[in-house]
Amino acid sequence: TMTSSVIPKTVNPDLQKERDAASFSSEEFAAWWAGGEETLKFNRGVRDYMQKDVDEGEMLQLQNKSHEDINEFSVRTAIESAKKLRRLQEERNPGGADYWPKLYDSQVMWGLTPAGNPFGVMYVMLVKALQAQCTPEQYEAFGKRVEKFEICATYAQTELGHGTYLRGLETRADFDPKTDEFVLNTPKISSYKFWPGGLGHSSSYCMVMAQLYTKGQAKGPHMFFVQVRDEETHEPLPGVHIGDIGKKMGFIGVNNGFLGLKNVRIPRTQMMMRHAKVNADGSYVNSPTNVLTYFAMVRTRCVIARNNAIMLSAAATIATRYSSVRRQSPIDPKEREPQIIDHVTQQMKLFPEIATSCAYRLASDYLWNLYDVTLEDIENGKYDRLPELHSLSCALKVTCSSDSAAGVERLRLACGGHGYLTSSNMSNLYVAATAACTYEGENTVLLLQIGRFLMKSWRSALTGAPLAPTVRYLAEVQKNPDFGNWTGSWENMVKAMQYAAANKTRLAFKSLTNRLSRGETEENAANQTGIEFTQAAELHGRAFVLSSFTTEVTGPKSKNRSPAFNRVLENLLELYLVKETLNQMANLLRVSFHYILCVGFRVFIKILILQFINLTDADLTRLQDRLETVLTKLRPDAVAIVDGFDFSDLQLNSTLGSFDGNAYERIFDAAVKNPMNQKSVPQSFHQYLKPFMKSNI
Repeated sequence: TMTSSVIPKTVNPDLQKERDAASFSSEEFAAWWAGGEETLKFNRGVRDYMQKDVDEGEMLQLQNKSHEDINEFSVRTAIESAKKLRRLQEERNPGGADYWPKLYDSQVMWGLTPAGNPFGVMYVMLVKALQAQCTPEQYEAFGKRVEKFEICATYAQTELGHGTYLRGLETRADFDPKTDEFVLNTPKISSYKFWPGGLGHSSSYCMVMAQLYTKGQAKGPHMFFVQVRDEETHEPLPGVHIGDIGKKMGFIGVNNGFLGLKNVRIPRTQMMMRHAKVNADGSYVNSPTNVLTYFAMVRTRCVIARNNAIMLSAAATIATRYSSVRRQSPIDPKEREPQIIDHVTQQMKLFPEIATSCAYRLASDYLWNLYDVTLEDIENGKYDRLPELHSLSCALKVTCSSDSAAGVERLRLACGGHGYLTSSNMSNLYVAATAACTYEGENTVLLLQIGRFLMKSWRSALTGAPLAPTVRYLAEVQKNPDFGNWTGSWENMVKAMQYAAANKTRLAFKSLTNRLSRGETEENAANQTGIEFTQAAELHGRAFVLSSFTTEVTGPKSKNRSPAFNRVLENLLELYLVKETLNQMANLLRVSFHYILCVGFRVFIKILILQFINLTDADLTRLQDRLETVLTKLRPDAVAIVDGFDFSDLQLNSTLGSFDGNAYERIFDAAVKNPMNQKSVPQSFHQYLKPFMKSNI
């Protein structure tokens, strides 16, 4: 047929020209991005193995299936991938766990389950939660079965009426000492579990978060391992009401579900008892620190920061390649239409998002290191790093999810009309990115939590108490409230963002203390100061990202990279810092700086009436010039950079973003092959349209 040969076997010459003109090796970039040559080689090897014999055409037509068919498709693709990973484990390292199940929730899986993986929550959250919350006996009894995928299960916390606010959950687990069992109930519609991935029809067990009651006393949310479907027939068990919540904007095949429980009984030993326990007589033994219950969520926030940075880099790859092969709107009327990437306004849509994805990827690396160190500490009974890890994971989760969602949408717009096609995959990337603004802690709620952490840290700094590393700048600003001269160097811009964050924190603290001094309650004062809390928290997150990006590019690691590659990273850093500084100008220019100096019991209030950071008109003009200069410097390297993100065509699943750059042919091919075109005349013509037109004669 015509459609089988419409896509050329060669690379679009415009795209090839871009690759040939690059100033550095995209292979060096790819190795750096992957975390080293060995990791890159390993990832590619696994990816090639996993992607063999996958039907790319079916992946592209996914959005044309019905909701039910999409869910059947996603279970099939998830299980096919699991089988391949198990086979790979047997071939390469029998008895180990380095391929299966370790890689089941990794980036290698991207593209293999484009509708989402209904068993993703099982490995991203549940197995980790079981490892953290089970006693060794419990893990042997049921944790191992989940880890080996002998049973399918999910993590059921969110309810119809409550999400982020865990203490408000309404599902109950009442201990019955007569039978040594817990009795679980969802007393009303709002208490139904609602949203857990895979809960609908893909789980026979659940880790249920419920309010524990024993001896008539409420003990707060605890976790319970509950069977909800028969292992053989998969039918729901008595007292269990379970199903799929229906179509969502995205995550179209994740089979998110609802769960109602009516007098469902489980043995006492199925409450997670590593930290808190209930004895047979109903007596309750407390957990050493209640933060541990939420540690699974902290890990998931680390995952989100990394994944959203990668989603943004995927969208940037699609839009940059497409901008190199699309020609439109002559700059010089006598010349041929240029590649749209030659328009500076187009560069401004593309290049900042490339830089942003690098910035967040590096910040998330720092976050993962902190997570690993904290985990080790916890195992040795040390909990003092937890508040910092909690606030930093919140901050990165918020800024990365919101910036990546906005960034993917900017990149979709950069692709013009064709970006609106589902075959561009931009809509799928957008709905995946924006979902992360809500799940695992709604962004505003998390910003308020960080705001409270900043208020505590500011108060500690005033008394001279030691601060966690990522908030030490607060104490420095208290000691030296004068910013000094604006030089526009990278270090100076990082310092400016920290000053802006400290200044916002100070203003929020001042508003809070004013409200308290007027007699408002702590809770009410905090609610009224909420807007300022969120502004301070966001700047705190941004200051951290600026600082970690600068450290990576200018620090000792640069010695291991070639000069050509370092120049590219320096250009990306320059663009990121200049763009962020211009975006946050209103916060940097805040007028009048007050600070309170406490000496013993006497309080001196100094008011310095000065601009917060003294930027002149010439400074602003220079920043704009630097922005335009660095866009020009990045222009010849843009395609080679996105090639360095190293996505396969299957992972991008986009007619606009394929490696060969044959966008028009691929768009056309996908259109011709869509199921609507398999019949030349639709049924509705004879049934409705023709009779109506005839009736008007």
